[in-house]
Amino acid sequence: MIHVIAIITAKPGQREAILRAFHDNMPAVHAEKGCIEYGPAVDAEGMGGFQSRFGADTFVVVEKWESAEALKAHAASPHMAAYAARTKEMIASRVIHVLSPA
Repeated sequence: MIHVIAIITAKPGQREAILRAFHDNMPAVHAEKGCIEYGPAVDAEGMGGFQSRFGADTFVVVEKWESAEALKAHAASPHMAAYAARTKEMIASRVIHVLSPA
């Protein structure tokens, strides 16, 4: 199994627009062979002082894939290219961590 944690920071005020595009793309990703989990998350509210926040412009994508091959196919898919083109000008930064279970 492969885990992916992607940290997406939008340009100021653009996070909701990116998330709309992300949600529009989710059914195609969920239909991909090898997709176990794929979804966005934002800072939880009311967690107190122990929480480190990403902030109002950032969201995290949590992914699980059956294999590295499935992840590579996902990255090369036409719907991901279309999503990237649609959101490119709204994104300030993107950091992707690809992990193996320990």
